[in-house]
Amino acid sequence: MGAIYLHSVKVMRFRQSAWPDSRLDEFKTSVDTRLDALSSRVAELSGRVDETNGRIDLLQHTILIVGGGLFAAFVGVLAAIIGLIVTQL
Repeated sequence: MGAIYLHSVKVMRFRQSAWPDSRLDEFKTSVDTRLDALSSRVAELSGRVDETNGRIDLLQHTILIVGGGLFAAFVGVLAAIIGLIVTQL
């Protein structure tokens, strides 16, 4: 187990010494470019989420209005049935 660990450390040291400053600068530029692209994609996604939230809010409002109307209609029909039963007794 210890031999594997030491071998890994040696490989890591070799890889670290193989990265010159110019290569690190290229890597930094590449990472910066990708992060900028990711940032723009996250901003676009945030806009889509905001739009979807608005649509969900409208749908929820519609469901409440329709549900309230159905409940009121149910109570009216129930009152009519109870009134009909009471008058027939």
